[in-house]
Amino acid sequence: MKNKYRILKIAVTVIILGFLLSFSLKKFSGQKITDNKISVKMSDKAPVYFIDEKDIREIVKKENPSGKVGDLNIPALEKKIKALPAVDSANVYLNLNGKLNLDIKQRVPVFRLNKNGRDFYVDEKGIEFPISKTYSHPCILVTGDVHKDEYKKLADLVEKIDKDDFSKKYFIGISKDKGDYNLLTSEGNYKVEIGNLDNIEFKVKGFKTFVEKYLVYQNPEKYKMVSVKYQNQIVTTLNPNFKENDSILNATNKELAKASVAPVKKPNDKPKPAEIKKINKPTSSSKPKTVNKPKETQKTEKKSTAAKPKAKAKIKIE
Repeated sequence: MKNKYRILKIAVTVIILGFLLSFSLKKFSGQKITDNKISVKMSDKAPVYFIDEKDIREIVKKENPSGKVGDLNIPALEKKIKALPAVDSANVYLNLNGKLNLDIKQRVPVFRLNKNGRDFYVDEKGIEFPISKTYSHPCILVTGDVHKDEYKKLADLVEKIDKDDFSKKYFIGISKDKGDYNLLTSEGNYKVEIGNLDNIEFKVKGFKTFVEKYLVYQNPEKYKMVSVKYQNQIVTTLNPNFKENDSILNATNKELAKASVAPVKKPNDKPKPAEIKKINKPTSSSKPKTVNKPKETQKTEKKSTAAKPKAKAKIKIE
């Protein structure tokens, strides 16, 4: 009995609301939507300015040339606004007093990607949208052949960098080269090689340990690359253009020169048939002639010249 009464109550409420809405639409259908009857709200978690209130008002006027409430197609207007590349979501509705409300959420770029000569933004959902001619949003720049299925992980990495004071201080860009990701640093000429986008927190922690325990006592120009893509170790590559590295590189070259392959002699080389002299059988009146033994031919191998190496050092992470 209680359930029937509740259902009846809900049905009556819906009917009354429908009647009021219908009455309001008939009442305001002939009225014009003036500027003071249009309310545009931009709900963004971060301030972005790809579109503004003026742009939205112009779209409303184009979609409703007569300006009358009764001629306004709300679903079509909402679809038009959602089709804008920089719009994430839109909600368009009329109040009972004939006021048009537009609640719009813009896309917030997580990073800007330069790929195959084309620049565009990517948001936290991994959705691409074009850059604006009138507004440039400050965000980290990513370069290289980044695949679409990597956008989400890359967006997560950028958000972690932005939220961490240490990472935000050191990392100013990301590049992808030959399948490996590198973090570009704000000081020195070196880059931090992280490989793939897995175990990012562990890799950044390894680099942080390297900085705090070792790099703070060194000139950052000393290194060309610091690799943290290997498990439990850091591999550094010296910068060949840094003068203080000359003695280290020369010592490395000498060690490699000593380890170069020495010439090898092949034992028991048999003389070629053309080198064997014929021996005449001795007669009673003649003495046997001495036979000259053929000289063994030696084959020598040329020493291989080693290319100038890049000195590397390994540091284990405890």
